[in-house]
Amino acid sequence: MHMKFPGLMVALALALAGGAHAAPAASNADLTSRYFAAMVAGGQPKLAELTLFFSRMPKGGDLHHHYSGAIYAEQYLDWVDKQHYCVDKASYRIVSEPAALAAGRAAGTCLSSAEVIADNAMYRELLQRWSIKDFANHGAVQSPPDRQFFDTFGYFGPVASSNTKEGLETLKQRALQENLGYIETIFELAPFTQDAGFDRNVAQAGADLDAQMAAFSATLADDAGFQKNIGAYLANVDASSAGIDDARFTMRYQAYVLRLLSPSQVFSSMLAAFQLASQSPKVVGVNIVGAENFHVSMRDYALHMRMFKFLKAKYPGVKLALHAGELALGMVPPEGLSFHINDAIEVAGADRIGHGIDLAHETNALDILKKMRARGIPVEINLSSNEFIVGIKNEAHPLNLYRKYGVPFVISTDDPGVSRNNLSGEYVLFASRYKTDYAEVKQLSYNSLRYSFLADADKKRLIKALDGRFAAFEADIAAAKTTVATAR
Repeated sequence: MHMKFPGLMVALALALAGGAHAAPAASNADLTSRYFAAMVAGGQPKLAELTLFFSRMPKGGDLHHHYSGAIYAEQYLDWVDKQHYCVDKASYRIVSEPAALAAGRAAGTCLSSAEVIADNAMYRELLQRWSIKDFANHGAVQSPPDRQFFDTFGYFGPVASSNTKEGLETLKQRALQENLGYIETIFELAPFTQDAGFDRNVAQAGADLDAQMAAFSATLADDAGFQKNIGAYLANVDASSAGIDDARFTMRYQAYVLRLLSPSQVFSSMLAAFQLASQSPKVVGVNIVGAENFHVSMRDYALHMRMFKFLKAKYPGVKLALHAGELALGMVPPEGLSFHINDAIEVAGADRIGHGIDLAHETNALDILKKMRARGIPVEINLSSNEFIVGIKNEAHPLNLYRKYGVPFVISTDDPGVSRNNLSGEYVLFASRYKTDYAEVKQLSYNSLRYSFLADADKKRLIKALDGRFAAFEADIAAAKTTVATAR
């Protein structure tokens, strides 16, 4: 459908009014490029116009996107009553109503959604605890930024997996509102189980890890309960995603592993995730999440990469998008910054890298850049969360290092509900902070489909649709210039 964007046309008409009598024959893409160049020229990019431009510009996909972190706190609060929970007045955490009664809580200490909203002070503080709202203006509880960010998941966690169909529909409608056609969301934690023997054995110096993983895999294959949980996960994906895909929008799902768990829990979850991705066309990849600077994350990082290597050999067709290098100097001892991206690529076999912030500290950073370029391994750039969680922004961010060495990259949101941002806003940050042009931002939109884990047929379909969407978008910009020229 050819859509008109009156607000954008007015802004463009004003910007191009002085050039109404310029030589003809400029293509729609040329006019769009000129308009974009005018918005980013000089020392002060036109942020309002950029926001309007990127809100309307067709965007292929969002490839680094956490489902639970994408839902806004307000919606989670609405789900509290639906799931028969309440919000503890002292801790702001979600508690089941039966548990609250069993604990002998007095009336008024565990509140319904309506009661929270009626208490404006509590409602405001809840939003500040369940997201990063008001943090930048120091109007919120000021824990360290990384703690603030990761702690939010503990508040809304009890309802995060209970309303996934409604949640996915909300995300779809928001995507359509900002002209985003595809989301590849990190959806749900893959099932896991604990095995004390495995934990004990892999902790021993000189342990044959491959033999331990092979034995544990065989045990899990015969574990009816574990296999049932995998089936339940697949059923939830199918039920939650019903009706999401249509001619305008597509969504696919990554199963994820939590790196903060014990070795047996991580491995069993990883095995489940690989099985999920090999059994369902909707589950297109596997990821690993969790704060990278936590003690367990650092201690077991190399172990986790070896687990990925073992399973990648068993399931070579499964794609990996691994969080790696979400660290900055001072968060961990210096040696902790020296190998995460490299091992994600060389050991685990990652197809995409999430964040990749500590690149400059890696022992063989230049080799990593060359390999990523040669192998077409893109980095997922998340400007808002990188700035908030690890304090890296502007020229301190390695984005320009990746660009300089020709490493492909995509712009993504990470956790738009927690960060209270959207993909259009991330493009605004990119365009206003780094020298760019329309050709590059258009390429980034296409990159987010080309480097997705979509099946080839779906990828071709969405790229073809993106061609049409850009043609319509650029035609609207050309029409604005024509309108001005005719008027004069």
